[in-house]
Amino acid sequence: MKVKLSLIALCLVLAAMLAACGGEAKKDEQKDEQGDVKTGEIAAPAKVVLGVAGAHSGDLASYGLPTVNAAKLVAKKINAEGGINGAMVEVVAQDDQCKPELATNAATKMLSDGVKIVLGHICSGATKAALPIYLDGKIVVMSPSATNPPLTQSGEYPNFFRTIAPDDAQAALEVSFAKSLGLKKVAVIHDKGDYGKGFATFCQQFIDADPEIEVVLFEGVTPGAVDYSAVVQKIKSSGAEGVIFGGYHPEASKIVTGMRKKDMDMPFLSDDGVKDETFIKVAGKYAEGVYATGPMDFSSNTIYQEAVAAHKAEFNADPGPFFPEAYSAALALLNAVKVAGGTDYDKLIDALHNSYVETAVGKIKFDAKGDAEGVGFAVYQVKDGKYQEVK
Repeated sequence: MKVKLSLIALCLVLAAMLAACGGEAKKDEQKDEQGDVKTGEIAAPAKVVLGVAGAHSGDLASYGLPTVNAAKLVAKKINAEGGINGAMVEVVAQDDQCKPELATNAATKMLSDGVKIVLGHICSGATKAALPIYLDGKIVVMSPSATNPPLTQSGEYPNFFRTIAPDDAQAALEVSFAKSLGLKKVAVIHDKGDYGKGFATFCQQFIDADPEIEVVLFEGVTPGAVDYSAVVQKIKSSGAEGVIFGGYHPEASKIVTGMRKKDMDMPFLSDDGVKDETFIKVAGKYAEGVYATGPMDFSSNTIYQEAVAAHKAEFNADPGPFFPEAYSAALALLNAVKVAGGTDYDKLIDALHNSYVETAVGKIKFDAKGDAEGVGFAVYQVKDGKYQEVK
């Protein structure tokens, strides 16, 4: 009898153990249904999130939206080819309207969402405001358009890169071109911002160092003002033979219009913040003849041609300002992810400095400060309602 009782007890213990194991198995199955990877199975590759930050609404949206489109096109192309080491690319955008206070919000959102690479920002002031947040969060950032020199040259932001040349190079070209027009006296006007005033200050410095040309007026204007007749009158009274303006198209279009209405036909030269079709639309007939520096023409580049064709097919429109630079930045960032084998901060930075990548602006890598090697500016003029390169 004792033997039988012992056997029964043993069976009960075994049954309890099996039931417990079965319960654990069921728990494991429930975990599997909730998304955990089953033992022995290979996990699906994680996605690569490409953040895009810039002016996607407001007065300067025409500068920022082409970058969003560029990111989407690059992601679509890479995903169609199997992704990056099997991981699909997802584009996540944050709007800053080119305003520093909104840029910090955008950067904070990118950080909280775990984004590791960001294409942006568009405007220098917004970029400057956001960079400390990205640096603290070890997020790699690349702008197609923020040209303020200290962003790279100060050495404060080793996480920042750009696919456009800095403003000191742009200003040097602007002053050289002003001299080629025979200008001896120049009024330098700016919008008081990091980008506009920074560009204007470099122009002033180059002019001050040249005995053949002088600045007769250096004046800032308030962005968003309805009327700029006061500064137009100052330009007229200064004896200037031409104007160099540092800033964006909303202010430039109003100043040019005011000048032309007062029969001031002197040359008006500006920067890549004005080399935009929106400037021509707003200024109308008064835009004719205006000069603006901008990124070099890359229309002979095969990747550029493919990118433009893809944009027309996808969005039924020509791409806008900084599109090739943005397309190239997206390619460079995602190539760095591929080379680095992931989004490790130090490995990404090393890849950007040391690995060449074919882009819409040429075969590039980035120098020790974060500037793309081999990019530069050209001079354009509005002729027959369109910007055309001055040869």
